Amino acid sequence: MKTKVVIAGAGIGGLTAGLSLLQRGFAVEIHEQSPVLAEIGAGLQVSANGARVLFALGLGPALRDVYAETAGKEIRLWSSGETWKLFDLGQTSVATWGFPYFMIHRADLLGILADAVERLAPGTVRLNSRCTGVDRTPTGAVVHFEGRDPVAADAVIGADGVHSVIRQALFGKDQPQFTGYIAWRGLVPAAELPAHMLRPVGTNWVGPGGHVVHYLLRRGELFNFVGVAERADWQVESWTERGAQEHCAADFAGWHQDIQTVIGRLHAPFKWALLAREPMPRWSQDCITLLGDACHATLPFLAQGAVMAIEDGFILARCLAHFTGSVETALAAYERLRRDRTAKVVLGSTANGKRFHNRAMSSAADAQHYVDTEWQEDKIAERYDWLFRYDAVGLALE
Repeated sequence: MKTKVVIAGAGIGGLTAGLSLLQRGFAVEIHEQSPVLAEIGAGLQVSANGARVLFALGLGPALRDVYAETAGKEIRLWSSGETWKLFDLGQTSVATWGFPYFMIHRADLLGILADAVERLAPGTVRLNSRCTGVDRTPTGAVVHFEGRDPVAADAVIGADGVHSVIRQALFGKDQPQFTGYIAWRGLVPAAELPAHMLRPVGTNWVGPGGHVVHYLLRRGELFNFVGVAERADWQVESWTERGAQEHCAADFAGWHQDIQTVIGRLHAPFKWALLAREPMPRWSQDCITLLGDACHATLPFLAQGAVMAIEDGFILARCLAHFTGSVETALAAYERLRRDRTAKVVLGSTANGKRFHNRAMSSAADAQHYVDTEWQEDKIAERYDWLFRYDAVGLALE
């Protein structure tokens, strides 16, 4: 009989794990609490290490139809707009790390993953199925759902995000700490913005007490905005809380006119508090494990949160297929292979937040020295090369 894997959560990590497992012959159920498989509009970045996995899953053609490939990344000063090149991407990414670096709408990536899962095994994704807990049994586990019959499984994966029910069942409540940052996000049709703002680059504006990231999505048709400000009066950790345009504008008062232009076209910005969690020392118990934000939620300052979930899902499936004699052995190998890397991402993301908001950028002269120091070529390579070079497809599992 096929090994049955139940996944709680049909986000990017859960769907990647499900597709990877289905391609290896496992029986899979993916349970999603939402009544529809959709994401509130937002963009994400997929570096070469994530692209390698998605292409290995056969998704390259579908991705190329909707993503926006970026030529590079740059730093801009919050007040003057002075610009420093961070690094080249485009063909440089392919030549250096083997795969492109692209920007994609979350809903587009979710749709591509979900379609691939359903083509392989229709009915795999069960919507409106809220997980309420999990119990271990002598032969595996039983997953419980609100208003549904429990489901027995040989292995259970908690891909249910920062508020993971599976994590709580295994390890109790976590204790995230408010960082003092809140994030704003929104989308603007590219046609509504001046032409000089539509270059195919990922731009990171840095300043004292805040930073802004923006880039193009969906073949260049959408402009994705994320602004992070230091505030203590909003501590709701939710991606679906709407904010007011005037409040977003107030958080970036005095910033460059390009930032004001974008904010002025954010008709319904969303805001969420950024909470930090320490890397977990352990993710698994017996035949139950976690992936993505459920076990290593990270601040969005290295652009690796979604990519880490993609890597998790793929390597977890590889481990279950490789260590066929024991689910517990497979999950222990998965955790061993992923724990240090994801912890380094969590800590590196936290460090980047402090780097982006440094008070040295209050004046142009101090900013020049600070950027020259913090974003010199060898430091950029130290922060990013180990991320992009990682090969989840060829990684030795033993």
